[in-house]
Amino acid sequence: MKVPRPATWGDAVPTVPQGYSVTAIATDLKIPRQMLVLPNGDILVAEGSGGGAPKLRPKDFIAGFIKNLGKSGVKGGNRLTLLRGPDGTTISTIEHIMAALAGTGVHNVRIELDGPEVPILDGSSAAFVSGILGAGLAQQDAPLRAIRVLKPVEVRQGEAFARLVPADHLEMEFAIDFADPAIGAQTKRLDLANGAFVRELMDSRTFCRRADVEAMQSNGLALGGTYFNAVVFDGDRVLSPGGLRHDDEPVRHKMLDAVGDLALAGAPLLARYSGNRAGHAMTNRLLRALFAAPDAWEWVTVTPSMQDQLPGAGVVAEMGAVYDPAHHLAVA
Repeated sequence: MKVPRPATWGDAVPTVPQGYSVTAIATDLKIPRQMLVLPNGDILVAEGSGGGAPKLRPKDFIAGFIKNLGKSGVKGGNRLTLLRGPDGTTISTIEHIMAALAGTGVHNVRIELDGPEVPILDGSSAAFVSGILGAGLAQQDAPLRAIRVLKPVEVRQGEAFARLVPADHLEMEFAIDFADPAIGAQTKRLDLANGAFVRELMDSRTFCRRADVEAMQSNGLALGGTYFNAVVFDGDRVLSPGGLRHDDEPVRHKMLDAVGDLALAGAPLLARYSGNRAGHAMTNRLLRALFAAPDAWEWVTVTPSMQDQLPGAGVVAEMGAVYDPAHHLAVA
């Protein structure tokens, strides 16, 4: 098995053969944060780089692979997803990097941070995807397992709901409805096989309303937020320079968030996800409801007939190689 070299990225594609490091702003802290991505971590997130750094495996908190975690867990809030370790250590805003990993078919990395929040970059997953593909990918010998949903599972709160139903591969449909004329009602449906995440979702940015930004910042939150790392709306106006990247960028970003939150299951999902006005908290509740029902899901080993339908299948890395998502992949 090839032993991959470390690679890092921030807001540019790596160019230094032995790794590349860039600092970027974290939204809530308004101070630089550095992110390091290393091979062979089974999607492990750690704060700090010392030998005693706490290790937070997202899948442990959702699927229950480690028992008796005490106060540890995943918290899906209205605006972000947060990991909490057994010792109280927290790492927030993980959804965009998790979406990038899931969307490019990477299942085995270690992520190190020098603080408690993943850098926001431009508010999308685009820079993370660029870093992953620019660093290169290595196929490993271990077979990949997936989670097959066997029956519908749904959670609701008022008009909002999130639902998983059986499907051969990950499909997604999402609907949002905002009073702001610049956002309004939007719906989108995607088959996430064959690199659709990279083509359709990765560059869609987080969004908010100007009044929300002012309220958060007056309470000491989102201090690193700017018009360059989120799409800011004010009634019928888009305040961020350059406007929208897609006419339906808000619903696309909601789908990007859902891809990242669903990745906390610890393996690719074979299911169709439907979200209506759903956010991080609701998708988190949905995964908890799924794993609380043992007859609603099962482990399956990915076969050659499944592999082309997984998110990330067919994505071409910078070196021109098409990788095989039926095996675990690490950053090369």
